[in-house]
Amino acid sequence: MTNTAKDIRPLLEKPFAGLRLEPRELREILLSDDWTSIAAAGHRDRIRRHGGRIATWTAFRVINYTNFCNVDCSFCSFKDEIESERGYTLSLQEIESKTLEAKALGCDAIFFQGGVNPNLPLSYYTDAFRSIASHGLHVRALSPVEVFRLAEKERMTVPALLEILKEAGLGSVPGAGAEILTDSMRQILSPKKLTWQEWCQTMGDCHQAGLPGSCNIVFGSSETVDDLVEHLTYLRDQQDKTGGFLSFVPWTFQAQTKNFPIRHVRSWEYLRMVGAARLFLDNIPHIEVSIMVLGRELAELGLYSGADDISSIVIEENVLASRGLKTIRAAERFLSEAGFEPHRRKLSYEPWCA
Repeated sequence: MTNTAKDIRPLLEKPFAGLRLEPRELREILLSDDWTSIAAAGHRDRIRRHGGRIATWTAFRVINYTNFCNVDCSFCSFKDEIESERGYTLSLQEIESKTLEAKALGCDAIFFQGGVNPNLPLSYYTDAFRSIASHGLHVRALSPVEVFRLAEKERMTVPALLEILKEAGLGSVPGAGAEILTDSMRQILSPKKLTWQEWCQTMGDCHQAGLPGSCNIVFGSSETVDDLVEHLTYLRDQQDKTGGFLSFVPWTFQAQTKNFPIRHVRSWEYLRMVGAARLFLDNIPHIEVSIMVLGRELAELGLYSGADDISSIVIEENVLASRGLKTIRAAERFLSEAGFEPHRRKLSYEPWCA
């Protein structure tokens, strides 16, 4: 449902006057069909924060180390049941081989993530992280549910586990597995996953341990505008507390399973989300668009709607169908043709130096 009568332009000016948007005002923005004003305001805010010429990118490889998983997400086709004959867990030798391949291709980071596999000991993770880090690559690893369940399995607190993983080489933690952080949508999407409170607490523990990361939203199912507002409010509130989200990434659901309802997210709907997020998430520095999920044309428009980063290149992806950039030259060419000066960055958003 959209609201064609409400003039939301005065709300869009609040951030430029140093005023914070309230959740009820975000709701009005997300109900408005005046998406061009929202995208334009998002772009103004992006220019105010980062300038209008530079757009950043990074180079990493995803290593999906196992697809055995005991969390039944209704939208996921990646997982296999524990002990299934179809599933896999990579050996440490295979992880090292993928790391070396990524380094040879110019990557400086590994995104290490998989299913929640209770059969893997803590030593599997620490050995893998030490191996990756020994080759000079940054280790971004384990979604909040992986961290939380591993701590439970090892009978330790999340902060205690994080210290062990940091010592082994863990450098940052992605804010994956959020999708929509409301009680009603958690029941639809992934009732065995973390509650929104557990997700936020785990990310807060990561931030306090010196492990920054990203946060996201995945929309395009049966969520309501109130679910979207609640989700974004939880992210902003958590950032107020612990400050470790470096970026926000809006994604849309892909069709993976037959029994999970998805709807077509119109291009302007996505751009409205990018612009609204840039204005509302005033404490999160960067907004990323994912070419891997959205494709090049919509990602380019996202860079003119509030985003300042393309979160590419991605060397390997096994969970989602990828439409992304796979070479350094492709990333630089894409940004140049879109009208920006491409700047490579690290996963920490620090400038990359060869």
